[in-house]
Amino acid sequence: MKLSGWGRYPTSDSELLAPADDRAMQACLQAHSNHCIARGAGRSYGDAALSETVVSSRHLDHFIDFDKRRGRIHCAAGLSLDELLRVTMAEDFILPVLPGTRFVSVGGAIAADIHGKNHHQDGCFSAHVESFRLLLANGEIRHCSREENPELFAASCGGMGLTGIILDASLNLHKVPGVLIHNRTLQTDCLEDCIDKLRANADSKYAVAWLDCLARGKQLGRSVLYLGDHAGQHNRKSRYRHESGKLMSVPFSTPGFLLNSLTMRSFNKLYYSLQSRRQNEQLLPYQRYFFPLDRIQNWNRLYGRRGFQQYQLVLPEASALTGIRSILETVSAAGKGSFLAVLKQFGEANDNPLSFPMAGFTLTLDFKMEAGLNALLEQLDAIVLEHGGRLYLAKDARMAEAMFKAGYPRWQEFMQLRRQVDPENKFSSLLSRRLGLDSAQAVEQ
Repeated sequence: MKLSGWGRYPTSDSELLAPADDRAMQACLQAHSNHCIARGAGRSYGDAALSETVVSSRHLDHFIDFDKRRGRIHCAAGLSLDELLRVTMAEDFILPVLPGTRFVSVGGAIAADIHGKNHHQDGCFSAHVESFRLLLANGEIRHCSREENPELFAASCGGMGLTGIILDASLNLHKVPGVLIHNRTLQTDCLEDCIDKLRANADSKYAVAWLDCLARGKQLGRSVLYLGDHAGQHNRKSRYRHESGKLMSVPFSTPGFLLNSLTMRSFNKLYYSLQSRRQNEQLLPYQRYFFPLDRIQNWNRLYGRRGFQQYQLVLPEASALTGIRSILETVSAAGKGSFLAVLKQFGEANDNPLSFPMAGFTLTLDFKMEAGLNALLEQLDAIVLEHGGRLYLAKDARMAEAMFKAGYPRWQEFMQLRRQVDPENKFSSLLSRRLGLDSAQAVEQ
């Protein structure tokens, strides 16, 4: 069948398997000699979960244990964060790190080592993973934690499914006073002002900025900051309700010509202007703060049948301002900006070889697939490399091998372990082949 990631580009003809349990998952690996890769909810954007054979974890979606005294939950890897939060938030426990959508699987969150709006305080998802069970290429199941198989634990967190299939995981939770987020909204006039305000408000638990990526001149990088903290006393009057969050749906792929520089520039200008008329402080249900796009089902169809690419980069602290300014100038000049231009501050990098964040700032941009896009992205690649940055594997669909290896200097360390646990590349994806992460391709440099 035809499969793709959330960006709907690229697509692959794949055999999709959906084992019912752990034993069936082991049997799948023994019965199929083709390359395979695990797939959770299909929310990685590019080709990380595409291969000849795709093994879905959708039936591994059950709870195993919820220890409310210790704030720990044990669940199968196919469980979505949405279903997990339905249970934990009713007891005032939240996952310490949440991405921009709650419709990702627990296994996928570990494999991509996702980050949220609070990386500057709480790090990546893996920082709050106590342990998981990993199905290896030879059918063996290993328990992985910081104490048991620690190298395999680190390589799997951010390893994009190339070390094995995560079967279940134990996660540490944070106790919160309730379901409401106290949100403060700030406007900034330019990129430098935005970065200064993000730094000045690092004591906020959550921080994210929407950027007008098509603004020019003195207004380049003007933005709206959303600073969030868990509301305290107000939550005592708030009763828990798990919102569906799906208020509308995009029923079909919209014509690609509707998204052009004129419509995007008009939207960005209107959105920035509207924020000045809204309240600077609000109490929001946590779902509205963390997952605004989840309120629109199938929003990826807005980019047309050809799909889109999400381009997420991180630049180190010292070069972030000049590098991001250069990125925005290039994008604005090309007229290929996006509605979704997001800037966040990262804290220190962790010890996982392929984990994305580093101390600095990350910028995310969406681009519809169209003529001239690859040439633009190659220009952006050169700027990212020049300023010591890298791209996020979970969003990538076209990065060159040389750029990957320059941005992830510990790739050889990852490959050394990968050769030990999967010497025949049982777990292989379009992404791993493109980036030279299959053992037969990897050449020591």
